[in-house]
Amino acid sequence: MSKLNRYIEAIDICAKVLGKEHPSYATSLNNLALLYQVQGQYDKAEPLYLETNGIHAKVLGKEHPDYATSLNNLAVLYKVQGQYDKAEPLYIESRDIRAKVLGKEHPDYAGSLNNLAGLYDAQGQYDKAEPLYIEASDIYAKVLGKEHPDYATSLNNLAELYRAQGQYDKAEPLYLEAIKILENVFGPEHPNAITCRNNYQLMLDEKSQKK
Repeated sequence: MSKLNRYIEAIDICAKVLGKEHPSYATSLNNLALLYQVQGQYDKAEPLYLETNGIHAKVLGKEHPDYATSLNNLAVLYKVQGQYDKAEPLYIESRDIRAKVLGKEHPDYAGSLNNLAGLYDAQGQYDKAEPLYIEASDIYAKVLGKEHPDYATSLNNLAELYRAQGQYDKAEPLYLEAIKILENVFGPEHPNAITCRNNYQLMLDEKSQKK
């Protein structure tokens, strides 16, 4: 049985046994939506995310972390399609819920900051993105520690922001620290470590070309 068929079967079982307003049914919808998103079938993913969002809002309430997550997932879908005007309010609402319910030192709140920063980064709004990346990085460092891969990812994201602006002196130490962490945690052949090294090499190439 394919992954698609397994997800569809799970949805059917949850609907029949638990009902279409049960959080587990919403989770099954979300999983299928994510699969469609990865496959680039955005038109199929969107209604599933919207239905998931509606169930969470009705059953769990609009201050529940799962509702915040469903908002975030829908925002990601819009972002990958370049629909930034649709993504931004969802990211902001998700961030605000997490701040209120989980607190501003929770990794999920940091994740919201990082996602919103990434949205602004993609639009070239670097002045909005930078403080969010920095705040996310500080939270990860404090809560998860400076050897955690999420902290390394936040360093890479901030380095990419500086690289895009030609601020190579700011970017370089962040890349190097991120690479060190990722290689220590995952090993040098892990995709995350390779990606970070490639980003660093691109920066070095750009820097040398501008000399």
